[in-house]
Amino acid sequence: MKIRSGLAPGITKLARHTHDISKQASNRLKWFDYYYANDKNARKTCRHFGISPDTFYRWQKRYDPKNLKTLEDRSHIAKHLRQPTWTPDMENKVLKLREENPRWGKQKLAKLLHEESIKISVSMVGRILKCLKYRGLLIEPIHTISARKRQIARPYAIRKPKEYTAKEPGDIVQVDTLDVRPLPGVRFKHFTARDIVSRWDVVAASTSATSKAAASFIDAIRDRMPFKVKAIQVDGGSEFQDVFEETCQKNGIKLFVLPPHSPKLNGYVERAQRTHTEEFYEVADIDFDIESINNALLNWEMKYNTYRPHQSLNYLTPKRYLELFHSKKKGEKVYGIV
Repeated sequence: MKIRSGLAPGITKLARHTHDISKQASNRLKWFDYYYANDKNARKTCRHFGISPDTFYRWQKRYDPKNLKTLEDRSHIAKHLRQPTWTPDMENKVLKLREENPRWGKQKLAKLLHEESIKISVSMVGRILKCLKYRGLLIEPIHTISARKRQIARPYAIRKPKEYTAKEPGDIVQVDTLDVRPLPGVRFKHFTARDIVSRWDVVAASTSATSKAAASFIDAIRDRMPFKVKAIQVDGGSEFQDVFEETCQKNGIKLFVLPPHSPKLNGYVERAQRTHTEEFYEVADIDFDIESINNALLNWEMKYNTYRPHQSLNYLTPKRYLELFHSKKKGEKVYGIV
């Protein structure tokens, strides 16, 4: 068998070991087999394989017939990687805050660090969190809660009047229940009330979601919201009928009931339920009896309303938002509130 003189020395022998290289490198080796077999005609090789001359010549410079690994893709990692610019104290502060509040993101953590006079950007907090996870120093909590909202259709429903809008805290407080099952055989109901203007929340747990339990929750709302509650908006659950409806009427609170299958119209409290599930139930270390849960919920409610920055409030707490709201209402110049 005659071997064409255009082949590089030893190329046929080397080509037998293509199993040591990747498929991409094997394809590139075919370019040079063809190139040397056709009198080193680069243009013809490019047309045959449908590649650009720039690509061919770039790989020709790298190609070493004695080392087929030169046809492998090179790493695209930068030669000079950016080195961390944060201090160990910053890293420890971020780690401590995140361990205390496992569901809070980099924006909230940065806001709290600024209040401690630690100058750090949101992006740097994000990089620190990523570094801590990579090094195994920050372990994210495992999702253990199976939460499902019960929906029961009602024979009729009354929409909130179109002309009624919430302009001040207390104008509309959305109320909803959540079915919480933290452990096998353990099940209870969680009540959340959210004021849609200030994002002030009141939370409580009950063994069941009856109209009597929901009516008792109205007393908690009136006691723990720092403003007058003028209207409550609920879905079509049976717990919001009978005694609950009578209690609203007795206290002069308007009651708006959503039409069936319209949870999006109660979007504020629906979002609150997710937050309380992720930031409280999924990370709380408590005994799951009603007394223990409610004691822990009171502490969480205080933290939620007075310490936790809220993205929807431009990272103010509901308490601070209310302070600025009342100052603005008095005609004072305030910043941080629209």
